[in-house]
Amino acid sequence: MTGATLAIDGLVKRYGRQTVVDGVSLTVAPGECFALLGPNGAGKTTTLRCALGLSTPDAGRITLCGEPVPERAREARMHTGVVPQFDNLDPDFSCAENLEVFGRYFGIDRATMRARTPELLAFAGLEAKAEARIDALSGGMKRRLTLARALVNQPRLLVLDEPTTGLDPQARHLIWERLRRLTASGTSVLLTTHFMDEAERLAHRLAIMDHGRILANGTPREVIAAHIEPVVVEVHGDWPGGIAAWAQTHGHTLARRCELSADTAFCYTDDAGPLLAHLAEAGGLRYLHRPANLEDVFLKLTGRDLRD
Repeated sequence: MTGATLAIDGLVKRYGRQTVVDGVSLTVAPGECFALLGPNGAGKTTTLRCALGLSTPDAGRITLCGEPVPERAREARMHTGVVPQFDNLDPDFSCAENLEVFGRYFGIDRATMRARTPELLAFAGLEAKAEARIDALSGGMKRRLTLARALVNQPRLLVLDEPTTGLDPQARHLIWERLRRLTASGTSVLLTTHFMDEAERLAHRLAIMDHGRILANGTPREVIAAHIEPVVVEVHGDWPGGIAAWAQTHGHTLARRCELSADTAFCYTDDAGPLLAHLAEAGGLRYLHRPANLEDVFLKLTGRDLRD
């Protein structure tokens, strides 16, 4: 993509005999939020490290903010902001001091940072916490300050690694609103998250990755339409022989596809009418009828087995 903030083409990364990234290609356009999704061990973090020049790829080409990586990774990172998975704010400094000191890593003089700090704190909703110490902040406040800190250099690309893990709904929604504001202003965002609803809400485009490869990519709606049936009925409750017996007798015949997970049968279909009619008459069963979503696609492509 011409003019892309980040372009990765045919990225390969090996550790010994294990290929952890296997031919990954993706682009992030200016003002676009791109979500990279995958279970633990899928290769997401390694892809991000290579994109930022923190790991050297074995093959492929990377251009970040107009600079070739890893050859000019340092120069490229001057135009990049990173929000790590775990906050690493300095507890010895106040909120304002955390921003001002971080600006020095980018060569921003003290006067410029002091002028920029109130705007960054306001962006994070922390105007009243400028002099507060880090240990006096809630988890949501710390996360918002980490986001503000990643913006001190006015980056062209913001990389977010699990930005809302552990936050309450109010804090998550505030961060989502701030991220939408950033992309609307032209900042590119590369997001990794395990929250599929977050990816659906924020991402203009996304890729689902597993075992080092891209399994699906496109807009959230395109990915859902291409990889999953449009309707899902979740069935659980009491049935002679258990829900597995119900799935074998009825689920597999009344739906196009039926998957078992613990005590729930997930029935995927184009037309839920016959299945819903059966459930209305069946005693002891409870069900949820809903449209398919990104989490259904994710589980179909990457499996329901637990990953460590």
